[in-house]
Formats: sequence, C-alpha cells, structure tokens
Amino acid sequence: MLYHLLYPLTEHISGLNIFRYITFRAAGATVTAIIICLVLGPLFIRLLKKYQVAENIREEGPASHKKKAGTPTMGGLIVIAGIVLPTLLWADLSNYYIMMVLVVTLWLGAIGFMDDYLKAIKRQPSGLVARKKMIGQVLLGSLFALGLVYLAPEGQYDGSTDIPFFKNYVLFLGIAYIPFVVVVITGASNAVNLTDGLDGLAIGLCGLCFLAFGGIVYVTGRLDYSEYLRIEYLPGAGELAIFCGATVGSVLGFLWFNSHPAEVFMGDTGSLALGGALGAIAILVKKELLLVIVGGVFVVTALSVIIQVLSYRYCGGKRVFKMAPLHHHFELLGWPESKVVVRYWIVGALCALLTLATLKVR
Repeated sequence: MLYHLLYPLTEHISGLNIFRYITFRAAGATVTAIIICLVLGPLFIRLLKKYQVAENIREEGPASHKKKAGTPTMGGLIVIAGIVLPTLLWADLSNYYIMMVLVVTLWLGAIGFMDDYLKAIKRQPSGLVARKKMIGQVLLGSLFALGLVYLAPEGQYDGSTDIPFFKNYVLFLGIAYIPFVVVVITGASNAVNLTDGLDGLAIGLCGLCFLAFGGIVYVTGRLDYSEYLRIEYLPGAGELAIFCGATVGSVLGFLWFNSHPAEVFMGDTGSLALGGALGAIAILVKKELLLVIVGGVFVVTALSVIIQVLSYRYCGGKRVFKMAPLHHHFELLGWPESKVVVRYWIVGALCALLTLATLKVR
C-alpha cells in the first residue's frame, strides 16, 4: 500500500525513492510485524482467556505437559496478522508472487482455524477430520500448481525445479509437476504442524527458514546476483523478501509470548499457515528440493512419526522411539523442554546456513 501510494510521488519528493528498494521495504515489514504482534498479543491473549479458548492436552502426551492445560490457543491469528498486514502495507500488491503466497497463507490459516475452533471451542478432541483437512490441502496445492502453469508471467513454470549443488542441471517433472506441488504444499504444512509440540519450537525454526529463504528470493529476483550465482533469474521474485521479512518479524513478536513457559499457543492456525507459506515460497523460486535441507528438523520430525506408526502397526506394537514426534522422545530421555527447543534451534540454524551455502557450492 505504501509502495503504491508513495513511490509514484518520487518525481515530486526525491526522498520517497527509497520505497523502490526491496531491502528497505523488507526491513520496514519486519519492524512493523514485530510491533503488530507485541501490540495485539496481550489484547488477544486476554480475549482468548475470557472466552476460555484453551488448549486440550493429549492424554497420551508427556506427563510434564499436563500443566499446560488451559493455555490459550489459536494464537496463530496473531502470527497471520503479523505477516499479512505488513505485507499489504509494504509490498507491491500487483506482484504475482505476493498474491500467490498470500492466498496459500490465508487458505491454510483458515483450515487450521477450523481445526482449532472445533477442538478449543466446540470441545471436539479430534478437531477437523483428517480427511477433510487433507482435501483442503490437496485442493489448494492443485489450484496453486495450475496457477503457476497457466497464470504465471512469461511461462516461467515449465515443470522444472533446481537441483541443489548443481548449476547446470535441473529436474524436469513434466506431468508430475502438479502432484509434486501438491506434495510440497501438503508435506510442508503438515511437517511444521507435527513439530509444533513444545513452547517456541516450531515458530523459532520457521523464523530461521524464512530468514534463509529471504536471502534466496532476493538474489533470485536480481539479474546481477542470479547470473553470478548461476541460478534462474525470476523477475519480480525479489518482492517475496518483503513477505519473508514480515514473517521473521511476526515470529520474533510471537516468540515474546510463546517462549517457555508459553502464554499462548499458535495452534494449527499458525503452524499450517507457516508451513504452507514456506512450501509455497520454495515452489515459487524453484527451490523445492532445498526444503529438505532448510527444513531438516521438520523433515526428521515427520519421519519420526511415520516410522513410529509403521513400526507399531507392522512390527507387533514395537516402538522405535519412546514417543513420537521425536522431540517428545528427547523429553522422555530426561532433556528439559527448554534444552530440546534451543538444541533444535541450533540444528535449524545450521540447516539454514547450509541452505545458503548451496547457492555458492554449485
């Protein structure tokens, strides 16, 4: 909004030329997001407590989590507000990439909201039926893929994706591109959702992922940097750095209230939206395979659940881990919750650095 209102006035007020720079607007979006979350946080938490919108702790979860019962949930609405409002304020709203990633964020946020609403307000322990949740994710992924194939500018999406560490090779998916996009969107959103089990864990890891992708989208949208790094140049993709900046700011603002001991949980409203947005950005800049690296902790967490379920079902009730997802396994080994979270953040930071290194090691 500010870009559309103020940048056209550059010919009259030269100082407004600063709004042409993505770095300035990304920084503005980050600061704005932090402020929005810090202001909305206390108000929203009081509102959640007033209407008793509280988390229901699973009976099969770690015993130490019982004390968290009654903690307000649906805090993902704060996170989404901290992402969407600064993006609308600072980004070029006519940009194709911005429109696409906002749709994904709001769509999955709505699915997560329905799930949280049923669990926290309607007191239905299972929340939104898994089948319905999956249908919503698959439908979104399909529409997103079709939007890339038929609506993207200059036919940029031809069913190919970059291969990490290789500069002269791409993977052509052909007709498998649409299901591939569906898997990425669905997998990313669910992986973040599964990791959201400890105070500050998933939200902190998301901040590291979006920080790394903020750098990636910026160089992808600049001809000079993309030529130097031998990555595909996508005009306009740099605008996504503003969305990434807003997300990092929202993460920092929400962590003020979500750090241990958490005053509010983001619930599926936040985790599905963040995971889907991360997957969408990776798809938009053709770095889908980098998700395995930058989101390594999310991948391992999802795999731990899959391994545990398969082992229990097909190996006579045998469990590989003391409890899945994996972070609960470490808790049952005696690690304090805060130690698990910080160590996961350290691993997440290493994954983010490795991801950025792939741009040069090609």
